Amino acid sequence: MRFVRTSLLPLTALVLLSGCSGAADPAPATGPAARAHAADDTPTPDGPSPKPTPVDIRALTSAELQHQWWNWAGSTPTERNPVVDPDGRDCAEGQPEGIWMLAGTFGGTVTRTCAVPAGIPILFPLVNTYGESSDCLAFMNDARGSAVLDGTALRVEELGATQIRAEGVPNSPVRGHRDFNDSWACGLWVRLDGLTPGRHEIVLRGGSGTFSTGVDYRLTATEDPAAVSKSQADRTGPPSV
Repeated sequence: MRFVRTSLLPLTALVLLSGCSGAADPAPATGPAARAHAADDTPTPDGPSPKPTPVDIRALTSAELQHQWWNWAGSTPTERNPVVDPDGRDCAEGQPEGIWMLAGTFGGTVTRTCAVPAGIPILFPLVNTYGESSDCLAFMNDARGSAVLDGTALRVEELGATQIRAEGVPNSPVRGHRDFNDSWACGLWVRLDGLTPGRHEIVLRGGSGTFSTGVDYRLTATEDPAAVSKSQADRTGPPSV
């Protein structure tokens, strides 16, 4: 990920509504049978949360795609930001429902081990930036990158200068020195359909000019949402810097 003049590389909500109805017993009852019946009628705790509906990432426009990713990347502070993440401990930070984002680095190559939800589409840049439209033109003229999933090359999209109005927390490392709320974004991107349960590896590399970045992602795709959250909680160590 690359900032213009401050370099950098390497969201959707669902509302679920439910209702219930019931009828009272025609007459009260007493005795052991009645107590057993009453126990059966006691509401049970809700089951596991329903799996989020996957976002149709193929239908996202350039503006929608880049807006969502930059909002995600800018939503967490430096000490737990996925772009600064040294080993995968912060992969789950700020992830929206129905889509999963991956990040590159501010330069250099790292290895990250993460748990991700199976069947949820994944979106990530190989190299990207934001700034003025003219900055994007120069950046994209020399942009290069590749992504490989389990030994198979993935399709790379070139998204040129697109105006975005993103938001971010004040101490996010992604905001840089420019106006993050009114910029032009561009980069090389990959839209990936959801992974099947099991272990996978994504190798991404990108660069523009003298800037280069890369991540070797070792992913475990799981259908258990709790496992995704737990994988993050189990990873300990000093804050990312």
